[in-house]
Amino acid sequence: MSIKLVVLDIDGTIAGVSNQINPSVVKTIHQVQSRGIQVALATGRMFSSALRFHQTIQSTLPLISYNGALTKHPHTGAVLREKPLPPAIALEILDHFERPELEPHLDIHCYYNDQLHVRHITPETHVYMERSGAMAQASGDLRSIIELGSTTKMLAISRNAPLMAQLMAEMGQKLQGQAVHLTQSTEIYFEVTHAEATKGLALQHLAEDVLGLDPQEVLAIGDNFNDVEMLKYAGVGVAMGNAPPEVQKVADWVTADVEADGVSQALARFCLDSTLALC
Repeated sequence: MSIKLVVLDIDGTIAGVSNQINPSVVKTIHQVQSRGIQVALATGRMFSSALRFHQTIQSTLPLISYNGALTKHPHTGAVLREKPLPPAIALEILDHFERPELEPHLDIHCYYNDQLHVRHITPETHVYMERSGAMAQASGDLRSIIELGSTTKMLAISRNAPLMAQLMAEMGQKLQGQAVHLTQSTEIYFEVTHAEATKGLALQHLAEDVLGLDPQEVLAIGDNFNDVEMLKYAGVGVAMGNAPPEVQKVADWVTADVEADGVSQALARFCLDSTLALC
C-alpha cells in the first residue's frame, strides 16, 4: 500500500540546532508533495510557535500541536480536535511541581488559549522564548490561569535531567489511572496533557476521520518519547538517528540524525524511490 500522508515532528526531526529547516529538507518535502503525498506537522510546540514551519513546508493540512492536545487548521482557523487538561488534575500537578524541594529547580509553564504563562520570567524562560518565538506572560500564581479552564498543556523544565526522570516516575505513579498523559520531548522537558492528547491519537483522527486514510498509508517521523505513539500508529514509523535507543526500538526504520538531514533520507527511501514496494 502506498504512502499518502507524511507526518513530521519539528524539534530534533526537521529542525536542529539552527532552529530552522535545512533547505535540502524543504526541497525533499516539496518533492514528496509534488507526487500527491500530503505532509503534516505534529509537534509539542504551541500552535503559534509551529506556524512558521507549517508555512515553510507549504502544508495544506491542519497542524497538530501541544503533543496532540490541539489540532487546528492554520488557513481557516477551524479547531478539529481539542483535549484540554481537567482543571482539578492540572491543579494537582501544579501542587506537585511547587513542592518546596522541587520548586527552586523547575520552571513551570502553563498554556492557555495558545498563550504561555509562567510564574515569573527567568533565564530559562528567555531561552525558551528565543527558540519558540513565544512571548511569556508573568502571571504569578498559575492557579488563576488553571481555574479559567481549558489548560492545553503543562510543562516543567530543568537542566537537571536525573531530576526530570525522577519526576516522570513519581508523577506516573501518583497520577496512575487519571485522565492525563505524561511524556518527555527532551530530557529536560517534562510535559503533561490530557490522556487523549497524544500525537498518536491526533494523527489517527487526522488520517482516518479527516482524510479517510488507512494507517498503512501513513509515514510518521520523530525523534523523542512524545513521538512514540505516532510511530506505533503509522504504517511506517521512522526514528531519527538522534532519538533515544528506546524510541528507535519502536520504529520500523532508523534514519540519520537531524543535522545530517535524516528526514530527507527517510522520504527518499519511502516516498521517492519507485523501486520500493512501500510507495
